[in-house]
Amino acid sequence: MDHRRPAKRSLTLRGHRTSVTLEDIFWHSFCRIAEQDGKTINGLAAEIDAGRGDIGLASAIRIYVLERCLSQSQLLE
Repeated sequence: MDHRRPAKRSLTLRGHRTSVTLEDIFWHSFCRIAEQDGKTINGLAAEIDAGRGDIGLASAIRIYVLERCLSQSQLLE
């Protein structure tokens, strides 16, 4: 199995099932961030969805994860 290939992940946003296609590294990081913040993955996805503008949800999640990781790495400097 190629862990770099995107895979479909199921989410529920405001009571409706949807899916996003994300690479394992982004999905696992997204889940870890939700856990760290005491949120469900559906809750965090809904927050990201509400502020994503005109980009796709999967892209918005990738950007969120990347920005979060970058901000945490800057705190270590």
